[in-house]
Amino acid sequence: MQEKSKDKKDMLRRMYLVYFTLCIFGLVVLVKVFRIQVDTVAVIGQPENQLTDLRTIEAVRGNIYSDNGSLLATSIPVYEVRMDMGADGLSDEIFYDNVDSLSYELAKLFPEKTKDQYYLSLVEARKDTNRYFLIRAKVKHPELQKMKKFPIFKLGKNKGGMIVIKENKRSRPFGLLAARLIGYERPDPNNPEYISRVGLEGAFSKELSGINGKQLMKKVGFQWRPVSDNYEINPEDGSDVYTSIDINIQDVAENALMDQLKKYEAKAGCVVLMEVETGMIKAMANLSIGSDGEYYEYFNHAIGTAIEPGSTFKTASLMVGLEDGKFRPTDSVRTGNGEYSYYNLKMKDTKPHGTITIQHALEVSSNIGCSRPIFESYSANPKQYVQGLKELGIGELLGLDITGEAKPYLKDPSNKKDWSGVTLPQMAIGYEVRLAPIHILTFYNAIANNGKMVKPQFVKEVKRNGRVIKKFEPIVIKEKICSDKTLGMIRPMLEGVVDTGTAQNLKASSFKIAGKTGTAQIHTKGAYNKEKYLASFAGYFPADEPRYSCIVWVMEPNVLTGYYGNAVAGNVFKEIADKLYSRSLDIHERKVFQLMASLETPSVKSGKQSDLKKVFDELNISSRSTDVGAEWVKPVISESRKLVLEKRNYDDNTVPGVIGMGLKDALFILENKGLMVKVKGSGRVKRQSIPEGQRIAKGQEILIELM
Repeated sequence: MQEKSKDKKDMLRRMYLVYFTLCIFGLVVLVKVFRIQVDTVAVIGQPENQLTDLRTIEAVRGNIYSDNGSLLATSIPVYEVRMDMGADGLSDEIFYDNVDSLSYELAKLFPEKTKDQYYLSLVEARKDTNRYFLIRAKVKHPELQKMKKFPIFKLGKNKGGMIVIKENKRSRPFGLLAARLIGYERPDPNNPEYISRVGLEGAFSKELSGINGKQLMKKVGFQWRPVSDNYEINPEDGSDVYTSIDINIQDVAENALMDQLKKYEAKAGCVVLMEVETGMIKAMANLSIGSDGEYYEYFNHAIGTAIEPGSTFKTASLMVGLEDGKFRPTDSVRTGNGEYSYYNLKMKDTKPHGTITIQHALEVSSNIGCSRPIFESYSANPKQYVQGLKELGIGELLGLDITGEAKPYLKDPSNKKDWSGVTLPQMAIGYEVRLAPIHILTFYNAIANNGKMVKPQFVKEVKRNGRVIKKFEPIVIKEKICSDKTLGMIRPMLEGVVDTGTAQNLKASSFKIAGKTGTAQIHTKGAYNKEKYLASFAGYFPADEPRYSCIVWVMEPNVLTGYYGNAVAGNVFKEIADKLYSRSLDIHERKVFQLMASLETPSVKSGKQSDLKKVFDELNISSRSTDVGAEWVKPVISESRKLVLEKRNYDDNTVPGVIGMGLKDALFILENKGLMVKVKGSGRVKRQSIPEGQRIAKGQEILIELM
């Protein structure tokens, strides 16, 4: 009896186990059915016009070039590959007969996952009829071409279910060089969905952006996918922006500044080089120290940092007095033993100078020698002094194309809360005023430009399809900041700073430099800090026929290593001036590469067939292609003197030949091959360090030289 009772209990346990298993299975089935019904109802319940939508397709952003055509910023396409597991032509037979081979190829091309991992994820997606299954993000162009030949994918969109989504990634071929000036995208901290752009990318975003297109998208479940590969409205690529930046001098400026910042363990610094006559900026470098002790270009100090400039402002103060006829350069000023009191302010010189001329006071940067003439001339009417500064063009915003210009600050004598008995002598030597480097440079540039103040500009022209659609001419801010008489007095004084004054280390044997040193304590937390200085130099060269003006700021150098403007900042100025003067014979040359309209001597580089055809059509040049479907071609002249576009094949795993190409096309091809590209020079590719046809090793570096 006991045995029968035991058998009965075992049977009941088995029955309960089977019962609960069936219940769980049934529950899973019900959930799946419910999800399918909800999706179906959601779709069926929508009007037809809600199942399809015209979605925006972003246009390819235009390029940014240097003054000689070197590529500073461009867009490189990357792709997202997805798979429609419910594609009409993708039968179970096709899928399951080929999924193993597809998994093998994916693991071979993208070894981050194993073949089995790819297989399981693909099969699971097929079971769920995932209409938008992600295969791979950030796919490069050569990888995409290989994927299109994979099992299943090669059957096309209907039978293979392959969905390709293209996006453009912004790239700077010269890396960190002029990175802050060229600009970049960054998310808005207050609105992460909004992307803001800084630098030239932001200033000329409208021109660079082009016109977006439209593509018909179909809603499948809760996801959208393209109805076809064709656009309803084709996107129109953005225009190209040609800057005034000389990439070679930019390189010199950035390296010279970097060396000084490291040598003097400084917090930050900037350099700006301007063309005297036009106001075109030829170089602008901004470096700040990071938490890791390295220097980076992440803030534009040249236009965005306004602090008390110190002694470079003495030039403006003395020019006000010279213009008003208050004194002459040859007038004497008593500096005594190097100390002088204005009410409760004790002003000091670095050393005693005794009685000297006002000219010599500027040359040796005597605080007393430059402040006493101003105080004695304007203490009864300080408004006249401040108005004189404004007549020199100081104190107003320049209205730069690039956003972030710091607002200049000049004190108003009528504001008694802001003006004290020591404000006038302090302003005379560059304290109690705030200016950015670009403001001071614009003033010194006007001195070099015979008194004409021009607006600093960064762009020479904007082109669309090779045609100039906008040209930037010099913009005059002030036709004359002072009289020729005043200019005739101040210029020898600035030359004297270098010849016999504080900047004798800047003397050059073959040309003259004129300018002014600056060494100013930085005001922090309500007081001037004797351990925080701004070292600067502003001037122009050659002094007799000025062609360039330049300013160098070095902020907070280590006082134990040095902090005076002549050494810390002046040496950067001199290195740039020496480099420019050494190439003065061809300094105004521009390497302009144009297609020749003559069929006898066409000068054409290899590149994308679509781009070349567009240019040929614009110039009414007839051409014939050996392969109309080829993406990359090389133009050659046939025996019958006809222009022929021959296919260039870049699909295999070998180094492509890019000699003769422009930088943009060369970068596109080489980087998409997985090569690390280094660039030297500008123009067309004349040499590549790895010969064409050699097999590519992962992460291999290649140098291309342009001329």
